[in-house]
Amino acid sequence: MVKETARNKKKYACQTCGQVSPKWLGSCPGCGAWNTLVEEPAAPGGRRTGRPLSRHVQDPVPISDISAAQCDSRLQTGMDEMDRVLGGGLVPGGMVLLSGEPGIGKSTLLLQILAGLTSDRRTILYVSGEESLNQIRLRAERLGSIPETLWVAAESDFDRIVEIAEEKSPAVMAVDSVQTISCSDISSAPGSVSQVREATARLMQFAKARDIPVILVGHVTKEGTIAGPRVLEHLVDTVLYFEGDRSHTFRLLRTVKNRYGPTHEIGVFEMSGTGLMEVPNPSEIFLSQRPEPVPGSIIVPCMEGTRPILVEIQSLVSPSHLNMPRRTATGIDNNRLALLVAIMERHLAVPLYDRDIFVNVVGGMKITETAADLGIILAMLSSLNDTPLDRGTAVFGEVGLTGEVRPVSRHDMRLNEVRRLGLRRCIIPVHGSERLTALEALDTVPVKTISEASKVC
Repeated sequence: MVKETARNKKKYACQTCGQVSPKWLGSCPGCGAWNTLVEEPAAPGGRRTGRPLSRHVQDPVPISDISAAQCDSRLQTGMDEMDRVLGGGLVPGGMVLLSGEPGIGKSTLLLQILAGLTSDRRTILYVSGEESLNQIRLRAERLGSIPETLWVAAESDFDRIVEIAEEKSPAVMAVDSVQTISCSDISSAPGSVSQVREATARLMQFAKARDIPVILVGHVTKEGTIAGPRVLEHLVDTVLYFEGDRSHTFRLLRTVKNRYGPTHEIGVFEMSGTGLMEVPNPSEIFLSQRPEPVPGSIIVPCMEGTRPILVEIQSLVSPSHLNMPRRTATGIDNNRLALLVAIMERHLAVPLYDRDIFVNVVGGMKITETAADLGIILAMLSSLNDTPLDRGTAVFGEVGLTGEVRPVSRHDMRLNEVRRLGLRRCIIPVHGSERLTALEALDTVPVKTISEASKVC
């Protein structure tokens, strides 16, 4: 029997949390995830051989002596939608993680952002470990932007990336993607937990020491989460998710974490042959193809961060020939749909136990707030009765288990967006309506219960 040495010794690392085990286990002892332990060679003893980063030693100073103007000197990307989700632009020394599904347009968006940053003749460095220089040039020609101060490098070795960055001294650096970077003193393969964690930590040290904003592109798993250890999201300052339905041209950029600005903001883009186009008025786009008054269609003003967006919710209620009728929702939570169906059966006395129910948010939007409850119920009721709703009416309000319509946040912003899009009437919760100011050319109808709302719609 061959004695196991440090050279051939193996370890098993969890691809979710980074927990290390001397043997393979079905369930990770750290996070409890199943089938996430992957075999990796153990690092040999001794000190690391990688190129150390130079460190800037600073003495502690009183917080009042730090210049506030220097702290808020953000770099504008040239794309208003991107600046919105970042909270005003890139922060010097900040790290931004841009993630999304394969083929959604992450590299295209990144190249457009970097091209916009070169408007003031800034030196920008774009490092790609996935594409060759020729491939990057082809994409730039398709986007119609080939700035002279944008330097590109096809490199995946971390030490070489740092050498290039120190030589060029860029104002902004981007790495596509973090899963392709490898540190020479770590024996595991690129994309493993140890490589991703160590490469990100060293890039963070490099960015903070030189006040260089760094944009990292990250892959996602089949479950939709960012590939690699969870510590990756903790290390960076901002986490952005680029998402969308491939059957639609719209793409949404969501803020999940932001140390320097608001969270849960979104930017809306439209994919075209020449790249991603900003959509400053997403409400008009989402309602532009709305059909003539038909049963089951209604408009709901939703809040995405600080932005009100009018979306169309469609419902189809039809007789079912199955033992268990289907309840299918696209764009809203299935559990929320089941809850609203139960509320309708109890407080509106409508039989839905033998009906198939389908609810869809048009345009690929995903609604997570409860302000769409009342609109979903009225859309289902309209489809059930085969009665079209008024085309110029919008609806919002949370619905409780007792059938009451509860208030939601930011009534004024929702109503202003409804009026701006030319709608004439809006059904709103009665609680809080007394504090609203009257809006010209918009009639507000306060309701207490879903029974009242069903009568006035």
